[in-house]
Amino acid sequence: MSLVWREQLSVGNNVIDSDHKFLIEIINRVDQCMTLKDRRALTVALDELVQYSQVHFGREEKIATAAGYSQTPHLNESHQALLEKLNRVRGEFDAAGAEWSSEAAGHFTAFLRDWLIDHVIKEDLLMRPVLQKYSPSFDPR
Repeated sequence: MSLVWREQLSVGNNVIDSDHKFLIEIINRVDQCMTLKDRRALTVALDELVQYSQVHFGREEKIATAAGYSQTPHLNESHQALLEKLNRVRGEFDAAGAEWSSEAAGHFTAFLRDWLIDHVIKEDLLMRPVLQKYSPSFDPR
């Protein structure tokens, strides 16, 4: 089941929201690659997910800091934990070899969906009140 962007996920900042939309696209691509059992395309998509997550987290932290979000240190810790978890789960999946069961694929894609959506809902949306003091195009980079 593909993830779909919903306006309820918006933090009110175009840069962060665009990043979240793109992360959803990547996760949907991972899901599709798993369904098709395309290991080569899956590896590319997972590499992109890890790299883009790192870029996004850095960008999000810069925006949060510039906006005066008091929980930025916690956000940074959360991002580090998410990246570690993503890398660990990815390593476990890579170790499974060339073939994976439908159950393993379902578990992995559910993890990715939860990884992103839970983070947005439980962490990033807490920034909305602070970010709403600025233009949606606020980008201090």
